[in-house]
Parts: sequence; structure tokens; C-alpha cells
Amino acid sequence: MLRNVVYFLFILALLVSCQKTDDVFLINTPPHFPGLPIPADNPPTLAKIQLGKALFFDNRLSLDSTLNCSSCHLPNYAFSDTLALSLGVNGTQGKRNAPSLVNSAYGTLFNKDGGVIKLDIFAMLPIEDHLEMHLPIRKLVKRLSTDEGMQAQSIAAFGQDLNPYVITRALSSYVRTLISKDSKYDRFVQGEDSLSIAEERGQLLFLSSKNNCSSCHSGVLFTNHEFENNGTKSTYKDQGRKLVTGKESDRGKFKVPSLRNVELTAPYMHDGSFNTLDEVLDHYNQGGSNHINKSDLIKPLQLSQQDKNDIVAFLKTLTDKKYNNY
Repeated sequence: MLRNVVYFLFILALLVSCQKTDDVFLINTPPHFPGLPIPADNPPTLAKIQLGKALFFDNRLSLDSTLNCSSCHLPNYAFSDTLALSLGVNGTQGKRNAPSLVNSAYGTLFNKDGGVIKLDIFAMLPIEDHLEMHLPIRKLVKRLSTDEGMQAQSIAAFGQDLNPYVITRALSSYVRTLISKDSKYDRFVQGEDSLSIAEERGQLLFLSSKNNCSSCHSGVLFTNHEFENNGTKSTYKDQGRKLVTGKESDRGKFKVPSLRNVELTAPYMHDGSFNTLDEVLDHYNQGGSNHINKSDLIKPLQLSQQDKNDIVAFLKTLTDKKYNNY
């Protein structure tokens, strides 16, 4: 696959021009972006994405028909939530902060503990979780199967009636269209915009080996996709990655989030315990809480208030303004 060309279907205004070839679209990604991974067993098509989008915003996915995927992944907030802990059916509070879904197509492991190994099956978790939508997916299939229009969409997209495979693969096809690549930073990298003095200083501080920000929030996606304990807690009620691996050394480790659109995705950390970027920087500047598994990269930074302001200014250049229109 060519580095900057991906086979993908386009229905969102945030994506640039595309050319149709049968049921596949060719999309040019920016030169500084990696090629977008497309699964051989579920290549996106227009019909799949249209069905996935319809499902994403359909309240019938929840037990009491009051919630849909966008209830916790709000388009205006880069498909994240504004609550520390999202609310499920009957107002039940969840256990973790809802992550942004933007650029999920580049992910390898999903959920904050990496317990889901494939984006194509990720939707099963919130649909069936009793703290979220709380609806067994086979009951969901039965509910949706009475909808003749959606049945027709399923047959058009997958050549089969609605079933768990169709629902999860359609949703993942839609999520793969949520690509953030038109921020001020992207325009700067491409020579189409310039950074302010404060933003330039913030970038230098962010990239400095002394501060270690870019050690975890690396590359054009601003994440290394690894799992780290950043000292958010001295004692973790949520065991994090340990729930998956069983290793005590993984207690308190969570997936490193992308910093793209971080201006929009507050509150922060796995439990939403920090409300602002200033609080996040104060946490890192102080070196975090003591925990045996805390990363060696987390240490007092001795940043001045001006330094912190400049880093925040740089982080805001990672915002894709087009998400504000959804």
C-alpha cells in the first residue's frame, strides 16, 4: 500500500476530495501522515459507512432506547465526553473517562487497558456493558431486524441480514472515517501556516528530551500506542492494564492517548480527574504521585508558569476546528 494513499470510503465533510472506483475510494492523506490501515476482512464501502453512521446515532442500541454511541462520544468534542465518567442507562456512572474516537483507525489495541484487540469488535463492549448501553447484542439484532430500511442497508452493505457481525463491522467502518488531519499544526508542517512565538516555544519545550512529553506522545498522531503509569494515583482502584495481563507490573498502566484535539477532550486521565490542561501540566511538573509502577519518565520538570502557558498554546495547535461543526 502506498504510504500516502489509503483505500477508504468518504461520507464526512471533514475529509478531503476523493475519487470513486467501484465501491472503493482513494483518499490522499497529508505527506506527513502514515498510510491508513485498512482491514482486508472489512474494507470500507459507502454502504457500510452509511449503515455504521446510522447505528452510531441510533438510541435503539441501548436497553432503554435513551442512549447511542454519540451520547458518550460527542462529535463537537472530537468524539469524546465532557463528563469525567460517562453515564449509562438509568444514569449509571461508568468506571472510566470516555476516550476520543478520532484517529482510532490507527490504533492497535483498544479500551484504556488494551483489552480489545480489534477495532471491528470494539463496539461490543459498550453495547453489552451493564454500566453503558446494557443490551445483549443478540437482543439488539432482534430489535433492529424489524426495521425494513435498516435490513435493506445491511443486505446492501454486507450481503446478509442484520447480525452481530454486521453491526460491529458497520460501526467500525464509520469510526474509521473520523480522521483528524487539518489542525494548525498540520498546516504548519505542510508550510501553509506559521506558529506564534508562544506556540514555537511550546513546541520546543514539548519536544525537549528534558521534559519527556514527546517520549510517549510521539509522532504525527502524538501517541506511541503504549501503556504507561503516569503517576495519576498513589493507589489505583482501577487496575488498568493489569486487568488484561494479570501482571502486577501493569497495575495503573493505561493506554497513552493521542494529544490531537486535546483542547476539546477535557476532562483528562483515565478517570477524568483533571479538568484542565493547566492541571495536567501541574501534575507532570510536580512529578506525579508516587507509585511503584510509575514510569521513569515522570519526574519534576521545573517548568515556569510561562513555560506551561507556552506548552498549552502549542497543544491547542493540534485542534481540528472542523470537529466543532458536527
